[in-house]
Parts: sequence; C-alpha cells; structure tokens
Amino acid sequence: MTRLLVAAVMLACALPAHGQTVFVRAGHLVDPERQTVEANRIIRIEDGKIVSVAPDGPLPPQATVIDWSQKTVLPGLTDLHTHLADGLSLPHPADLLSVSPATSVLAGAGAARVTLRAGFTTVRDVGVYRGLTDIALRNAIEAGQVDGPRMFVAGAYLTVPGGGGDITGIATDVGVPSDFRLGVARGPEDAKQKARFLLQRGADFIKIIASGAVLALGGEPGQEEMSEDEMRAICAEAAEWGKYCIAHAHGVRSIKAAIRAGARTIEHATYIDDEAIAMAKAKGVWLCMDIYNGDYTEAEGAKLGLPADYMRKNRETTDIQRVGFAKAVRAGVKLGFATDAGVYPYGTDAKQFAYMVRYGMTAMQAVRSATVEAAAALRMEGRIGSLKPGAWGDLIAVDGDPIADIRVLETVSGVVKGGILIAR
Repeated sequence: MTRLLVAAVMLACALPAHGQTVFVRAGHLVDPERQTVEANRIIRIEDGKIVSVAPDGPLPPQATVIDWSQKTVLPGLTDLHTHLADGLSLPHPADLLSVSPATSVLAGAGAARVTLRAGFTTVRDVGVYRGLTDIALRNAIEAGQVDGPRMFVAGAYLTVPGGGGDITGIATDVGVPSDFRLGVARGPEDAKQKARFLLQRGADFIKIIASGAVLALGGEPGQEEMSEDEMRAICAEAAEWGKYCIAHAHGVRSIKAAIRAGARTIEHATYIDDEAIAMAKAKGVWLCMDIYNGDYTEAEGAKLGLPADYMRKNRETTDIQRVGFAKAVRAGVKLGFATDAGVYPYGTDAKQFAYMVRYGMTAMQAVRSATVEAAAALRMEGRIGSLKPGAWGDLIAVDGDPIADIRVLETVSGVVKGGILIAR
C-alpha cells in the first residue's frame, strides 16, 4: 500500500495542478508564426496552455515565475522523424532480437527523456521494428509515468516481405517473433488489413516503406518496394479513420507514386527530381529530409560496426539528398524538420538546423520548419509550435540569438512542457 501511495504522489507531482498559473519572463521572444523577435515579454500559462503574451510588467503577488529574462525564448520544437521507441542504436535491426522487449522499452524511455531536455517537446516517431512499443511509450508519457515529448506514433512499419521495414539479413531458418512483423504485407487487401490492425490499436498515422533503405541489408534506396496500389489502399484506410499515411521514399519513382497514392509527407526524398518537387508543391505535401545524419554516419559508422553496405549507400545518398533539399527550398515546397533521430545520438537533433541554413533556408525558415510547419504537418496548428492563446505551454530558452546564429539551438538552457519546468 505504501509503495502505491508513493507512486501516486510522484505521478501527481509530475502533472500540472488544476488551475495552476505560470508566468514565463522572456528577454527576447521568437514568434515563428508572426516571424518576429520581441524584447521583454511575459507569457502567461494556465492549466498547461498559453493564455496571453504581453509586454513585461508587474506580476501578481506570489506569482509562479520562470525567469528567462536573460534568455531568448521560442515555442517548443518538433522533430517529425524520430525513432525513440526502439531506443537502441544497434548496428543492424536484427540485433534487436538479442534484447528483451523490456530492454527496448526502457531504452526508449531514456531516449525520450534526453530528447525532451534537448528542447524537442513534440516528436513524430515514425516506426519501430518491435511493433506497438511506440504506442506504449506514447501512452506512458501522456499518463505522466515517463518523462518525454508529446509523441505521435505509427505502431510499426507497413512494408513488403524482406523490405526496408522488415527484419532482414538473418538465416532463413531463424524464426522472428510475430511482433516484429505486424506490418509486413503483400497486396492491397493485406496492406489495408495490416493498416487497420495498427489503427485499431492506437496508431496516430501509418508509415509506409515505399522504397529500399540506406540502413538495411538487401534492397537499394532507389528501388521500389510498396506498389502504388498498395500505398493507395493504405492511405484510403487511414483516411477512413481520420488519420493519414507517410511514406519512406528515397527513389524518385517511389516518391511520385506515394504522392499520387495520397501520402501526407515524404520521408527522406533523396533522389527527388524537378517533377516530383512540382508534384509535392501542387499537392501540398511536406518533404521531411534528414540532411544532417549522413555526415554523422560517415564519421562514426565504421567505429559503430555498421556494415560496409550501409556505409556505401550512405555515401551514395548524402550529397544528392542535399541537392534536392536546396531545390525544394527554392521552389517553396513545404519542408518539415525531420532528422532520423536514433541514427545519431539522441538529444542532438538540433545539429540539423545549421545544415538547413547551409542548404538554402533562412534561420527563421529553419525555426518555422520545427514549429509552424511541423505543427501543420501533424494537423496540430495553433496547438504546438505556437504562442497563440490555447496552444500548449511548451517553451524553450537559449543563450544568444538563434536568428543570428542558428547553432544556438544546439544548446538549450531551459525547457517548459505544458507549463511545467523540466529539470536539466
């Protein structure tokens, strides 16, 4: 009974009290929606949500104040392409078979904690090999049992047998547990049923593996895997549930097929061409291009024991993806901040901002990609990445001016999630 009481008290302390009012004093406040930076502002948060933003001034006696008057403050950041729930940066997906589900779950909780403290108050976790663990992690965070960002999750990968979302590179007579293949499908009807299974169990969206992958044995990034008919069936099923699908698509044919099939966002988009860029712009599709992690993989991959095939494919895709990114920026395509966290160490997501600026964005555009654009891609406009009344009270503080030097965002000095100050 005593242990239950202690657990209940700890959970209550982790959640905002009903009616709690918090004032955040900002030396400078970046508003990515208005694209402004204003000095000396007070953000009022009640019940975890923003009520007002006003010039600094006297506060009520005994007010709860977070004093960031010497800091620059922004809305909490969002990463649209993470892999927190697997939680283990292992050289090969099949290595997950050597660890228990409990180990994976606990590692995922650790990854979530680090990511939140790096300033990412929301993530879209885009697939796990051990199915449904991401749903469990999301729910634990929502219940206050685990410290982490708001999560939107896929449940598993929708992939063809032997595809980029399947466990490959193992002997043919080695059995793979069923929870690793919840989304392995062949044919439109099977794909539809597998999507329905995940949606019934709480997936927020469906992740389709449309092309081969860089960090997978077998298959090439430019190789088509899921057919357009299969993807169309999946996207239609997601729409029936009021949800959407996204597509991992390196190859240009897969990118175009996924756009035609109804994908809301295209992940990686490595070999995108001018026609596909025009299609994405015309359809209002977001490109989520992870243009940082290629350098990390090249520098550290051999030390980490990554297979030579991974390293080859990484070298073949890194620079061409950045060329496509720069073209997409110039064309005015919607671009969301998306890093593939887990390929590199958790908590260093913000290193990608400098790459986005290097390849054509302004600093404000890069900030918007992780706030305004990310919120729109998630159908969360005005609720995250925002300073509007009614938005979640998610804020970060940094030393310096990220609009003058975007790398300032790589070192976050304070995080507030839902009006609660997160210890660092």
